[in-house]
Amino acid sequence: MKKILSLLLLILFVLSAYSQGQKKSVGIRGGLSSGFEYRVFVDEQTSYKALLSFRKQGIQLTGMKEFHIPGAFDFLPELTFIYGYGAHAGFESWNRVTYYVDTMLPDPYVERRSGPIAGLDCLAAVEYTIPQIPLTAGFEVKPYFNLFGRSFFQLQPFDFAFTVKYNF
Repeated sequence: MKKILSLLLLILFVLSAYSQGQKKSVGIRGGLSSGFEYRVFVDEQTSYKALLSFRKQGIQLTGMKEFHIPGAFDFLPELTFIYGYGAHAGFESWNRVTYYVDTMLPDPYVERRSGPIAGLDCLAAVEYTIPQIPLTAGFEVKPYFNLFGRSFFQLQPFDFAFTVKYNF
């Protein structure tokens, strides 16, 4: 494991010598909707992001348009404020528990269910770009609401996450 981590860090440092500004980034997101993300920059202030996330024993694909405000905070010029919007689609799974009232069975009947979901997303984030290497670390909140699935309408206003991205 140490050898793989050392090799990965060596590759990142070598690639950082050849990077000419950021046009794309790939990274991981850890939070309620954990997963992998890929970002393509249109210009310095606009990007598109695809997020493949896993939550509620299912998988979702999210597409977002993001707006970047570099240097939004005077005390640290490497901090960027990001906001955006998008949509997601996928499926989720859940257990449906049925209790038998008419019989003498002590245990409830558990049935595995899954269903499609689709919805809209918002995003507010703060990212720190490390000047020496092409890495970005961030903290974001991505509220969303689902249609379909376990219930017809589900609102999740607190989908917080930490992100780490490699810029190339």
